[in-house]
Amino acid sequence: MTLFYIVLATLIGGVLSVVIAASLTTSVLTYVVKHLVSLSAGVLLGTALLHTLPEAFESAVDAHTLFATLLGGLLFFFLLEKAELYRHDHHHEGDGHHHHHHHDAEQAGRGGYSVLVGDSIHNFCDGIIIAAAFIADPWLGVTTSVAIILHEIPQEVGDTIVLINAGFGRRKALLFNALSGLAAVVGGVLGYYVLAWWQSLYPYLLVVAASSFIYVAVADLIPQMQRRMPLRELLSQVAWIGAGLLLIIVAIGFMHEHG
Repeated sequence: MTLFYIVLATLIGGVLSVVIAASLTTSVLTYVVKHLVSLSAGVLLGTALLHTLPEAFESAVDAHTLFATLLGGLLFFFLLEKAELYRHDHHHEGDGHHHHHHHDAEQAGRGGYSVLVGDSIHNFCDGIIIAAAFIADPWLGVTTSVAIILHEIPQEVGDTIVLINAGFGRRKALLFNALSGLAAVVGGVLGYYVLAWWQSLYPYLLVVAASSFIYVAVADLIPQMQRRMPLRELLSQVAWIGAGLLLIIVAIGFMHEHG
């Protein structure tokens, strides 16, 4: 049954964002993504600091070792983002460089495939993290999946826009993004069978998952919200962050009552 939940969670996480991108107009997408960024920040921080890390530190593993793992995870995701930034850097037509005709379109196409490769690796890792969380505790798996899915929706929608700008047609961009999302299912299934043999890895994987959530929230999502805005928009932003935190707090409370 655990494997079924893992496959279901990773499948929803990998495909839901593509379905949303396919069904909404650009203006609506922009509106939805803006609020999802704030909601995701609250969910990711709440999951990492109120649930995943406490679960890991309740194990018999030395706290210093887990903190070192947390530090290593933060540095790893920092370097991973650096690599993705380099991959995303490409020419544009009329940039002043002298290339043959259609050179920049070709480079944009290659950049699109690089985004897909990087996204597939990221989704594969998410699948392993979801598998570890479900094996450790079903409710931890649920909250971890919610955190990942809520973050994946704006990220995958953004990737779809990048692919379209890189020369992919809308239908092709959605199809390739959906295929990339299926890498999470592969990671989840592989993680289920591999981690069953190495249960001692659970605390470390939970800490790595937490480091991923913290890094994404602090280095990616929160900077997007740090700009001057009217008071009404600021209050809305804070409310969405609070809603994300409340969602996790309620889930944790429900879990403790029915655990």
